[in-house]
Amino acid sequence: MKTLKLLAVLLSYPSAELVAAVPEIARRLGEERSLRRGTRDALAGLLAELKRGDLLDLQERYVAQFDTGRSTSLHLFEHVHGDSRDRGQAMVDLRALYRRAGFSLATSELPDFLPAVLEYLSTRPAEEAHEMLDDCAHILRAVGERLLDGGSPYAAVFAALLDLHGEAPLVAGRSKGGTERSLDEEWQDAPVEFGPNAADHGAQQSRPQFIRFMPKQ
Repeated sequence: MKTLKLLAVLLSYPSAELVAAVPEIARRLGEERSLRRGTRDALAGLLAELKRGDLLDLQERYVAQFDTGRSTSLHLFEHVHGDSRDRGQAMVDLRALYRRAGFSLATSELPDFLPAVLEYLSTRPAEEAHEMLDDCAHILRAVGERLLDGGSPYAAVFAALLDLHGEAPLVAGRSKGGTERSLDEEWQDAPVEFGPNAADHGAQQSRPQFIRFMPKQ
């Protein structure tokens, strides 16, 4: 799914290369029929901001948006395991999944970084990508709605991911009111497995059945 690769690029740290690629990204996203009109408009707003913004300002806003707290972190396991030891094992398991598929990460990149996950899924069969997105769709929604309520243009990327997965659109206002809770506090039930064919015991060698996200509400 080439669109997942484009969305991964949009969620990456702003660079001169990203800004230069904005027109091509806009053209390709404009050809994606799975996106709702409202999502297309929101993505156009993000792309326009990336194109016209000062690069240093874009980078500062990116860090403030994604690197200063858990609620909108782009590291998926942060929303599930926090700082617990389980997160380390989950990282090992996810990295092993990438290695088996011949997918390499940058040396400094953590495997649960959402742009890395999306880039990996862009290289996989559509069914596998769909099942893995299904496992973390509730995280994408929660983070996306927090971004939406905070007025962040990056909410458009999360809206697009939900569109591609056939999910309902983001809803404004659901993340506001009361004390903010981490996602692992919001989903207290038994966790589900992360990855395609999670219930298929015979698929154990194709992907790790012990990489787990919290279940949907």
